[in-house]
Formats: sequence, C-alpha cells, structure tokens
Amino acid sequence: MSDNMDITNLEPKEVFSIFHEITRIPRPSKHEEKISQWLQDFAKQHNIECYADEAMNVIMRVPATPGYENHPGVILQAHMDMVCEKNNDTQHNFDTDPIETYVDGDWLKAKGTTLGGDDGIGVAMGLAALTSKTLKHPALECLFTVDEETGLTGAFQLKDGCLKGKRLLNLDSEDDGQIFIGCAGGIDTLGKMHYTAYQPTDTKSLFPVRIVVNGLMGGHSGDDINKGRGNANKILVRFLFHVMQNYEGFLLASFNGGNLRNAIAREAEAVLAVRATDKERLRIDFNQFAATMEAELGDVEKDMHLDLESTDAPKEYIEPKKANALIRALYACPHGVYAMSKDMPGLVETSTNLASVKMRDGYVEVNTSQRSSVESQKHNIKNMVECALAAACDEVTHGDGYPGWKPNVHSELLEVTKKAYQDLFHKDPQVLAIHAGLECGLFLEKYPYLDMVSVGPQMYGVHSPQERLSIESTGRCWAWVQKTLENL
Repeated sequence: MSDNMDITNLEPKEVFSIFHEITRIPRPSKHEEKISQWLQDFAKQHNIECYADEAMNVIMRVPATPGYENHPGVILQAHMDMVCEKNNDTQHNFDTDPIETYVDGDWLKAKGTTLGGDDGIGVAMGLAALTSKTLKHPALECLFTVDEETGLTGAFQLKDGCLKGKRLLNLDSEDDGQIFIGCAGGIDTLGKMHYTAYQPTDTKSLFPVRIVVNGLMGGHSGDDINKGRGNANKILVRFLFHVMQNYEGFLLASFNGGNLRNAIAREAEAVLAVRATDKERLRIDFNQFAATMEAELGDVEKDMHLDLESTDAPKEYIEPKKANALIRALYACPHGVYAMSKDMPGLVETSTNLASVKMRDGYVEVNTSQRSSVESQKHNIKNMVECALAAACDEVTHGDGYPGWKPNVHSELLEVTKKAYQDLFHKDPQVLAIHAGLECGLFLEKYPYLDMVSVGPQMYGVHSPQERLSIESTGRCWAWVQKTLENL
C-alpha cells in the first residue's frame, strides 16, 4: 500500500468512505460548527431522524430492524472533535485545511499532523451502522458529542431526557481486542506568572542563545503517560536549572513548550543569555547534558534532538527573580505516573502532565492536567501541582474536572460484547479500565441506569503527528460492533 491508494477503497469500505469525508472537514475542539452541520446534512440525506442541541451535540435515531422491535435500544457514542497537533515544519491550518491522509502498510496516517482517528473513526462506525442495509439491530441511537478533547463540554451540556437507549457502546477506545469498563477522572490546573520586562545595561557582555528540544514522541497524557517518554518542558527546565545554579548573570528571555493539556509535550525552546566569557563552558555543559538525556531516554526517544545555537540579542528579558522562580516551579512541578492501581495490575491510578508553558504579553501561562481513578487522589495530585506552581505564579486556578467511570463487572452489555468477540475470533477479549478520560462518567451522572462499555480499533500515537490507525483492526472492530448489535 502507498500514499497513492484512495482510502475510500480500504476495507471495510462503508466505514472508511465515511471516515475519508470526515477528514476533509475541519473540526478542532471548540470549533465543531462545520462537522456538526455536516452530520445534520448527512442525516437529512439519508432520511435519518436527527436532533442537534444547543452545544452542537448531534443525536440520530433509526428504528429497530424486523424481529428486534421488543429489544431495549442501544446507543453508539463517539466525539466529533479532534486534537490538532502538527510538526513545526508542517504548513497546515486546522481551521480550514483537510487532513492529508496516506496508507503505509497496515497503517492509515496523516502527513505531518494528527490523523483524527480519535475519534473520527468512531463517528464513521456509528454512521455506517445507521445507514447499513444488512445490519440487524434494536432501536439504534447515535450520540456525537463536541469538545471531548479539551473540556468534555458536549457531555457536560447534554440535557437529561435526550437519550432513549438503556445501553451505550462508546467507540472511543484505541486498543484492539479490549473492552473498557472504567476510566479515570481528571482535572486541569492553570498557573499564571505576571512579570515585568527587564533590560540589562551592558548587552555587549552577554552571549544570547536559543535552546531547542524536539523530536520527542509525545502522545496521549493518559494512555501514554506510563511509557517512559520524555516531556520536552521537563527536559528543557532541567538544563535551565543547571544554568541558573552555575552561571552568574544568567538571564531568561522566553520559554515556550508543549501545546495541548492532554498531550505530552514534544517540543520546547528557550532563549537565554550568559556572560560572553562563559560561552564555551555553556556549550560544553550543554553537550554533556544532551549526552545524559540520550543515555536516559535514547532507547525510547530515538528521534530526540537537543540543540543550542547563538541568536540575536533579545530586546528584553524576564526580571531575574521572576525567571528564577519560574524555573524552580517548573522543575518542582510533578510530571508522569504518581501511583499505580492496587485493584487492577498494570493500570495507572494517578498521574499528572506538565502540558504546556506559553509566553503571553506580560505573563507566562502554565497548563497541567491531572488524572486519577480515585477521586481523593485526583485532588491530592492537583494540590501538589498547585503548591509547585504557586512558588512562581500569581494565580493558580483549577478547572471543574470530570468524574471517573466506576467499572461494572456484572454488566449485561459486557457479557454480550465479550460473547460477540469470542464468536468472531475464537478467543477472549481483555476486559480493562483505562487511565484516559472518557465521557462515560458524565453520561452515568445524567443517566444512572446506563449499561456501558467502550471499544475501538488499534491506534498509536494519538494526540501527536505520529497518530496512526490500523486498517485491519478497524475491520475487526467494525465486525465486532455489528455482531454485538445483532446479539443484542
């Protein structure tokens, strides 16, 4: 297979042809107007009952096929927004440009950007089920939500009474042959440090440099947090702390790293200055630091690159006391796995992600994201992050957060989904909880009677330009969804 292959010819065609159309529609989180309207137009074109609420969530319904009229209805659910990440050298406007896809062996990928398989492929499966002429199913409902990736806004704003089904099959998982029956809750923490610009009197005695960390894998701050990947913000601040401690006259002009709160930072850069007489010592120290990072992370981060280059003198710097406080706060701010589950071996219980550091006009903004399947620990790690950031930030605020989804091992839907997999593939699926956040916890708050499980095809590198979707796994998952609906 090659990038010349038309993805609409991939099997299953009924799914990939719809997914191809979805990739042509810009759909960043919080800007789902186009994809919401496209879904409504799709329903009209296929004579499907459709409703869009004030949040732009879309609900579609088709009646049961003959013989299934007396069976309880089922909801297929996916989110319509996508994480918008691209490589620095990729020219792409997520507000206007379609995703450029290509086929590489068994993988569907995008050119320099996220693919949007999370969760466009779930939307495509839902639409394929609604329009199938051969699929047997109970009364079928599809719920497509907005802004799952940055705030769960669609799930939060979904009103009571909108859904009719009693069982919900979430199509937002990313692991082949696995059924998820629980997920972590989460909460975001934002720090703001206001500062006054500082202009040194003797700029000629300074040696300004730019330090860049890039080429990291990044990835999903839930699914990938336990895979030993580097965080560009943590790597960069580690070297800045060394310079601050060992170079008299050190000045920091800027620090920018990471992007989205639910993605591990892949790239970061800083502009700083030391005394011109220390420039050779700085280069030596940097080379030693780069070698240390290679020794620590090289087995995982094979494309990691650290670079130090001279640059034009900045017009201004961050006042030194503030800059030092920022470096200490970022160095102290926890990142990664904090605790593993005692109930489910191998499951991350609690983690935190130092997601982004951004220079604004007169202040620095630090975004973090905390997750835990234990509500008290979610707030515990949130408080740790607050204490670290408070050492530098004038303001530290927390988002509303979202609840976890407590596993129901006695779920009837779980048993039907397991049997469908066994019938198709003659082996047992894995039943797990996931450290990532899913909308299911919020649905359960509004509809406490819902019986829910989550499945999906194999994807890797979600929330990063390395995102890729397995074509064969998509076929297996689609067959699995159909068999589950038929068995219901």
